[in-house]
Amino acid sequence: MVKCHPTAIVSSRAQIDDGVTIGPYSIVEDDVTIGSDCEIGPYVVLANGTRLGKECRVFAGAVIGNPPQDLKYQGETTYVFVGDRTTIREFVTINRGTRATGRVVIGNDCLIMAYCHIAHDCVIKEHVILSNVTQLAGHVTVEEWAVLGGVVKVHQFCTIGKHAMVGADLKIVKDVPPYALVGREPPRVEGINRVGLQRRGFPAETIRALEEFYRLVFFSGLNLSDGIERYLAEHPVVVPEVWECIDFIRRSQRGVYR
Repeated sequence: MVKCHPTAIVSSRAQIDDGVTIGPYSIVEDDVTIGSDCEIGPYVVLANGTRLGKECRVFAGAVIGNPPQDLKYQGETTYVFVGDRTTIREFVTINRGTRATGRVVIGNDCLIMAYCHIAHDCVIKEHVILSNVTQLAGHVTVEEWAVLGGVVKVHQFCTIGKHAMVGADLKIVKDVPPYALVGREPPRVEGINRVGLQRRGFPAETIRALEEFYRLVFFSGLNLSDGIERYLAEHPVVVPEVWECIDFIRRSQRGVYR
């Protein structure tokens, strides 16, 4: 059963599963899918191309699925996919993709706080937290469990690595490596996100291995390539999390913060 406030405007063509509630003055357009047990607050706009998973919560004034703010966009059919149990707070705006990828993807169990903007062709993976007024330009990737502080601005095509934490009010124009804690102005790596990793149950030996990798590669004065080679020479056994960091650095197109 769907509970829809009488002032809401909901297309008969929208696909809405059982247990959904839609608040006053919200708008649900034709090409929209809403998974079971979602809660849609008042004054929400779910535009064509929006796909919500199960048990999502969308708060007042959020706008999901409007066309991208990209002059190259020519009206092609594109989408926003939001995973299960993701919360989207007040006045968040999430645009659709462009022909470059055709979609914006937000994973399961994310928290997108008030006034955030997610632009075209972004990929937000599982368990990500975007704090208030975070602004993502087009083609940004935020990997699993990353946390961005309030009023963070991320340049297009940047990647935030998994389990990284970015301090508030920073402008990010390079890639942020996995497991890193980034702060100061201009931004720099302060170390690993030790507290976050401990809270998520990472073994002490894994945390020590990451700290040793960061010490040698980011803080020894070596360039990144030489630091990686020295680490590999000194550590015949490399834990998977460190290999992830190495692969991330080697794949980076924008360079990574030091």
